[in-house]
Amino acid sequence: MLLELQNLSVSYGKALALENVSLTIGEGEFVAVLGPNGAGKSTLLKAISRSQPSTGTLRLRGESLKGLPAHAVVGKGICHCPEGRRLFPELTVLKNLMLGAYLRRDAAAVAQDLRMVYSLFPILEERGPQIVSTLSGGQQQMVAIGRALMGKPSLLLLDEPSVGIAHRLKIEIFDAIKRIQQGGTAILMAEQDAQSALRIADRVYVLEHGHVGREGTSAELGADDYIRQAYLGVS
Repeated sequence: MLLELQNLSVSYGKALALENVSLTIGEGEFVAVLGPNGAGKSTLLKAISRSQPSTGTLRLRGESLKGLPAHAVVGKGICHCPEGRRLFPELTVLKNLMLGAYLRRDAAAVAQDLRMVYSLFPILEERGPQIVSTLSGGQQQMVAIGRALMGKPSLLLLDEPSVGIAHRLKIEIFDAIKRIQQGGTAILMAEQDAQSALRIADRVYVLEHGHVGREGTSAELGADDYIRQAYLGVS
């Protein structure tokens, strides 16, 4: 098993954002987390990347991640592409991408991974010298995903990659995310676009009010009457 969470809880002061959340991700698996705003999806990803303190069990390939700082978790192979992208707006596309490899010393492999990012998102090679704040929202999302990939993750955390993006670019980005998984990288994606998530993920967890309300394969949840009504708008 790549990642195991058992009874993970997160509080913001007295407010409980996640309570006793348990989930697993296998090597190379694509798992989506669905849920409404405020359900705890972003908090879950922050807890895994150790940018948010938590209680409970959190293990990567059997090794506990508790107590590790966020940069050490990146070194273990977990890279987080946060909601809102969090790019360096006045730096170029290329410099933003290369910042994702700041822990790496394998220059040849870094160059190879940069070519891989360009193969996923060809527009980024063309826009390499361009200041990232001048890109469209969809292109900035490509940079954010590419920057996370430059860390060479075994687990890629994606937080709401489709927010604020034109439909055409959203389809392109989701197709690229699926190709990333097909290349061997496991993915945990928090997403509100349930239809797209169910189309490309292997398994799905549904977070509601800080708890796992439902879980199953994409096919199982796609056929679930509650999911169809609440998340797909199908009666």
